[in-house]
Amino acid sequence: MSLIHLLSREVRPERVERPVLQYGHAAQSKKGEDFVLVKTDCQRVPGDGSSTFGVFAIFDGHNGAAAAIYSKENLVNDVMGAVPSGLSREEWLALLPRALVAGFVKADKEFQRREQSSGTTATFVVIDGLTVTAASVGDSRCILDSEGAVITLTVDHRLEVNEEERVRVTASGGEVGRLSTAAGAEVGPLRCWPGGLCLSRSIGDMDVGEFIVPVPYVKQIKVPASGGRLIIATDGVWDALNSEQAAKYARGLPPEIAAKQIVKEALRSRGLRDDTTCLVVDIVPPPVRPTAPVAKKQSRILKVLDFRHSFNVSKLTRKPAGTRRQVEEIFEEGSAMLADRLFPAPGGEGVLKCAICQEMLTVSSDDENDGSFFSLSPDESWEGPFLCKTCKLKKDAMEGKLCKQRLQSQTNGA
Repeated sequence: MSLIHLLSREVRPERVERPVLQYGHAAQSKKGEDFVLVKTDCQRVPGDGSSTFGVFAIFDGHNGAAAAIYSKENLVNDVMGAVPSGLSREEWLALLPRALVAGFVKADKEFQRREQSSGTTATFVVIDGLTVTAASVGDSRCILDSEGAVITLTVDHRLEVNEEERVRVTASGGEVGRLSTAAGAEVGPLRCWPGGLCLSRSIGDMDVGEFIVPVPYVKQIKVPASGGRLIIATDGVWDALNSEQAAKYARGLPPEIAAKQIVKEALRSRGLRDDTTCLVVDIVPPPVRPTAPVAKKQSRILKVLDFRHSFNVSKLTRKPAGTRRQVEEIFEEGSAMLADRLFPAPGGEGVLKCAICQEMLTVSSDDENDGSFFSLSPDESWEGPFLCKTCKLKKDAMEGKLCKQRLQSQTNGA
């Protein structure tokens, strides 16, 4: 790396609105159920090139590929459909976590209408300028490697490792336990019954109980102006490598080769036991356009460095921990309760939309709501989103209310 390039990085302004996105992915298939989505030409405002953002996602299917394929084809539209029109960029970013929740739940609801038993994890990342918003269900993972610091942007929804999810599932009426052998010994990872799925959140999986929910954990951050690298991968990678190892193997390599190297190291560690897929995305500051004032400033810097005989390349390429630019955490929420996630969004006069399916409803319709913000008095608190009947039914099922009603009916009948 040249001296001028290193110095230009030091004098680059902190505010970088539109970095360059460079990406590559690699995979080794065993079941053919992993799928990758890359869309770099999404637009917040149709036809406005300045509103472009990127979407990068990985779907790890199980019990067939149908749910993963459906999510890949529909999730972007489901998320964007939950965003009101006419928003500024700041408003759009603020409402994006809500839209991601609505989009995930809608995709799950619509796929389950097909009555297919397939399910999928989903790790879905939106990059708008330096703002990164990651939403996830399941056990795929997204990490950020920025200036030598590794930050995890997702949460593992495996019952084996997530105590909060075990509590939620059992409180909703599900059972958590291991497989039992004929001799009565318990083997394998913790699973949710009925169904025996090891995950507590996914899209699809209509045959494994209502306690497996599609409500994603969402985290939104702003990366420093120097950029960073995202590594999104399925459990075929993370069962073999931890986050620090994956970041280390990828450093110094372009995205495509970095993804191949991570998959290679995962296979070296455990062999090909599962589909193993990795997507690497670099958020790269745009090149500085040389101007006369900048060149003059660099010239002065060079003179000072030469005069003091104090130039040290290592200090520029890897800053001390106390002086590195920090990742700004903007939003984080993982509750499975829709009342916590689908907070009020701007609406029209006299007309409401279902917060999940976006069906247009009038205030006077027979559809249900959990405390529509249009009907709240100043002394009342928000109790939940306005939902159509079918989405209200799904919400109740996910929260275990239907299971409790069935148990109550059985008790009364007895």
